[in-house]
Amino acid sequence: MEIDKLIEAYPRLYHMAERDTWDSIRARGLLSASAVLDHFRLTGEDRTRYESVQRPVKMEVVAGHPEKIVLRDQKPMPHNRLLVALQDGITPEEWYRIINAKVFFWATKERLLGLLNARDYRTLEHDVLTIDAVPFIHAYRGQIWLCHMNSGNTWPMPHRRGANTFRRIPDYPAGPSGKPVRPVAELVVDHGVPDIALYVIEVHRMRGTEVIDRIM
Repeated sequence: MEIDKLIEAYPRLYHMAERDTWDSIRARGLLSASAVLDHFRLTGEDRTRYESVQRPVKMEVVAGHPEKIVLRDQKPMPHNRLLVALQDGITPEEWYRIINAKVFFWATKERLLGLLNARDYRTLEHDVLTIDAVPFIHAYRGQIWLCHMNSGNTWPMPHRRGANTFRRIPDYPAGPSGKPVRPVAELVVDHGVPDIALYVIEVHRMRGTEVIDRIM
């Protein structure tokens, strides 16, 4: 797929963050779970419980630390359902590490609203970032992967996923018109986006699908 066709199809990207985290994101950037663990220099078993197994609940990294970084839960991705879904010899532990090494953006507002309105999130407030895809995709083109599905969810069906679930932009299948053969659901970036504030054009406080306030 060509970058210009990608931007034409998805001129805005969306990231759903915890409530009251915009100031921290603006200062530090968006970090993958693995990047957060690198930041705290966690290794061995101290790292494994965050990165290589399911997080059934939100987990604070280094409890009591003044930075108070909390990693989102992975309730929709239990080990037993990944065993059914995974292909190409990939283990659940490997899949958790693959997911945890990436920063995720929704390619459409419909996908964003679907997650905001999910059972576990609809009563909670979130800071929702809207990103201008044009400069962002050009800046991070070499670190971007595209995905046709919600790669971190195994409900209601454990859809197949494996080595080709994430594709680099030039490798994502496109038709004769240049448009994607399968709509892009997720745009993800390796490791982190330290300068994400350069590309954010709006930040809203939302509860479910309701906009409570415009923060920026």
